[in-house]
Amino acid sequence: MTGFDFRNIAPTVKGNTQSAKTDFSPTFNRSAHFAPSLDTSIPTQASPSILNLPHITVNALWLSDIHLGCKDCKADYLLSLLATVRCQHLYLVGDIVDLWALKRKLHWPDSHNKVLQKIIELAQNGTQVIYLPGNHDELIKPYAELSLWNIKIARQHIHQGIGGHKLLMLHGDQFDADVCVGRFYAMLGDNLYDLLLFLNRNLHSLRERLGYPYWSLASYIKSRVGKAQVAIGRYRQAVIDYAQHFDVDGVICGHIHQPELSTHPRAAQYSTPEQRQIIYANDGDWVENCSLITETLAGELQLCRWNEQTLTLDILQSIALVQSPPDVNSTVHDKSAARRTNTAQELESRPRDVA
Repeated sequence: MTGFDFRNIAPTVKGNTQSAKTDFSPTFNRSAHFAPSLDTSIPTQASPSILNLPHITVNALWLSDIHLGCKDCKADYLLSLLATVRCQHLYLVGDIVDLWALKRKLHWPDSHNKVLQKIIELAQNGTQVIYLPGNHDELIKPYAELSLWNIKIARQHIHQGIGGHKLLMLHGDQFDADVCVGRFYAMLGDNLYDLLLFLNRNLHSLRERLGYPYWSLASYIKSRVGKAQVAIGRYRQAVIDYAQHFDVDGVICGHIHQPELSTHPRAAQYSTPEQRQIIYANDGDWVENCSLITETLAGELQLCRWNEQTLTLDILQSIALVQSPPDVNSTVHDKSAARRTNTAQELESRPRDVA
């Protein structure tokens, strides 16, 4: 078990990750049974403005609740993110394709098709892609432990980071029973959420025409509804309680469309002098928030929001898991080793599945 400095939790701070040069060329695309055919001969195209931007490089990237097939999915914004950010590990933490929405009404614009093409392209060109299905794409769950287009499917997974820290990943829909605040409030919440998304969609369209950046009305209102905050708190605690059964430093999930990066005390039976806290990280979504979790090349965990106007990552919160990148070539840990900044790129992360 490893110990890390959890004190460097920054309050909401905006900034950009460092850029680096990496190149992935498109090669392979195929069709999926739940969507119109993917064009195997035409690679995903990015606009010239995106292609000319310097790339942002991170070690790992977590995305959840994209909801391809839903009319509220911000697929265009996600495409610009995937064209700009490079990663060694891409984790898709559930509800990537919204089979529920597609069953109600077929909605599959070209941008949704291109997101799938881009993910397949990355998997075919060296990025490790692992897909953890959620409740909206639960039909894929029976195929756990199989690979499709170089994309591995798993129910849950442990990522081992640059500094040796271990992060459990799961979508989080298994905790719905722990979150329930009553049947009436659940039904009311579903109907109100549909209304919020309708208002959010129209407000965004108006703001876009006026040249304003994206802003989520739905998230703003949810943050001020008491019952919603109670449900979010119950969900967070249920996820943390579950994760503590594993020898991990933190847990990354999605499901509730509420981005968060925070640390919390462990239960006494799971606490050690090296690990008294556990990290809770929620990716958020690409319906309301356009948010994601990254692990930088320096071993820092970051909660970010994609800025569609500047095509950059706005850092909302961060946790420094390691004070300095580890030196894999030296067996003597002296002061000079702590000043080296390039050895993190030499390490290879070896994620493993959870039984």
